Amino acid sequence: MSRNAVVAHACLVVERTDGSSARCTTMQSSPPLTFRATPDGVYLVGSAAGPIGGDRLHVDVRVAPGATAVVRSAAATVALPGPDGAPSELVVDLTVAAGAALWWLPEPLVAADGCDHTARTTVRLEAGATLVLREEVVLGRHGESGGSLCQRLVVDLDGAPLVRHELRLGPRWPGGAGPAVLGDARAVAQTLVVGADAAAGKLVPRSGVRGAWMPLGEGAALTTELAASPGRLGASRPCPPGSTPLVRALPG
Repeated sequence: MSRNAVVAHACLVVERTDGSSARCTTMQSSPPLTFRATPDGVYLVGSAAGPIGGDRLHVDVRVAPGATAVVRSAAATVALPGPDGAPSELVVDLTVAAGAALWWLPEPLVAADGCDHTARTTVRLEAGATLVLREEVVLGRHGESGGSLCQRLVVDLDGAPLVRHELRLGPRWPGGAGPAVLGDARAVAQTLVVGADAAAGKLVPRSGVRGAWMPLGEGAALTTELAASPGRLGASRPCPPGSTPLVRALPG
């Protein structure tokens, strides 16, 4: 059995209009990557299953000077194995101009049993840009141990490196289950705050969650959370100004 791999590209450009408002001047979608604008921000909607083994997906978001964008996803992204064992890839490129702000708050990425997935997020920030970025990873759906996942985060501020972080989990990288990485946890989240209140993502003590808050200088900080159950994550989940905090209960 074989299938045609999906190659998809979605692009979002947000620019400032007269006054203090912002509008999406470009909103290009390609299934399974579909953007939808709402009063609560722009949502990335999965308009088809994916990523499935062999798929190559690319999301490009650009926020112009002075504009503010909140980008969420409507549901968790589930990385699935393909029929021939080929790896899948999701590449996210985020560009935030001077005086602009981006809140990147997708739902978790779930690595289903048998998947071999790479998730790469690259962020380019100009001087004076604001970024609040949160990424959550869950090993397996309910009752699964989880597939293989390589997650990489690269962030540059004003042309200089700010963050270089890579996380490798699952059967392909058994060291990821060691005490120096996940240990007995199966869910991990990281929150990066740049140019805003760096303490906004600071960990709040919560039963069953361990982690660290790491100031990076330049008004930036990175928080990492680990939990045995994804439903326990959220001790550092940020909320955009003027928004109602999102309360979510996930099965263990």
